[in-house]
Amino acid sequence: MIKVAAYSKGNGLQDDLSLKQLSEKKWDWYWVDFEAPTSGEVELLESFFHFHPLAVEDCLHELQRPKLDYYDDHTFFVIHSIHPKTLEREEINIFLGECYIVTFHKKPARSLETARQMLFKSRHKEEVDEYFILHQILDKVVDNYFPIVYRIEDHINEIEDNTKNLSMERLLDELFDRRSELLTLRQTVHPMRDLLYRILNTHHLDGVRERREYFADIHDHLIKVADIIASNREMTQDIRDSYLSLNSHQTNRTMQILTVISVIFMPLTFIVGIYGMNFRNMPELQWEFGYFGVWAIMIGIAFGMYRWFKNKGWFD
Repeated sequence: MIKVAAYSKGNGLQDDLSLKQLSEKKWDWYWVDFEAPTSGEVELLESFFHFHPLAVEDCLHELQRPKLDYYDDHTFFVIHSIHPKTLEREEINIFLGECYIVTFHKKPARSLETARQMLFKSRHKEEVDEYFILHQILDKVVDNYFPIVYRIEDHINEIEDNTKNLSMERLLDELFDRRSELLTLRQTVHPMRDLLYRILNTHHLDGVRERREYFADIHDHLIKVADIIASNREMTQDIRDSYLSLNSHQTNRTMQILTVISVIFMPLTFIVGIYGMNFRNMPELQWEFGYFGVWAIMIGIAFGMYRWFKNKGWFD
């Protein structure tokens, strides 16, 4: 599907145009959006717009790294948006030339639709140009990162507080899932941050220099998102270490109790073993109070060892 919007001082901002109408009139600027295009519509990138074959090839290969390429009569951008639920990266390709901008994406992009709505709501349409649209697209793509990052941060806080009273194994599973999501975000945000840095420092895009403060604001947002991701990854690492330390402490505590019980019963087992041999010449077997005496000795040994371990602090 192809969406065409164009503006001229005589005709104003018009939507739902055809490519033929773009050729018939002189427009101050126009925006053509290829959404989930067919093979025939893809061919228009070369046959109608005459874009460089390498740029068209990059459009057809999914998940290119965010980048910026310069050609003779246009500039090619690759940017990544993130699906809010699946966290899958969705590629958006942008062709920027004199008085036009062309976007190409294989899946519906909410950020582009939002930018399109902002375009038609603008009160100063005479100040809008292709760089304004480029800024709106980048701004909406980056703004959509924040709800995703904040949602993951809330999940991490829930894991830390264990508000659902989950088992340690379940908590660690969820914690590693959050770390995996943060890694996915970092693999998207960092290249986008580098791309914005290149855009800000290029000498090929005059419109960016005229709106430098607006594009710099997007770069600042990307730095903020990257910092939040790094902070949350450190938090997950701290929580993981805390849980593993607690698990190790509980294991050591259990082993300590079992060791105490085993050590207390060792001399008792030794005594029982001796008097369980039933040799004929064992004087204690003929003693009238032998049974009670052995019990007294065994209880005394057990109590004495208990007091000794207690004084050592093993039961604190």
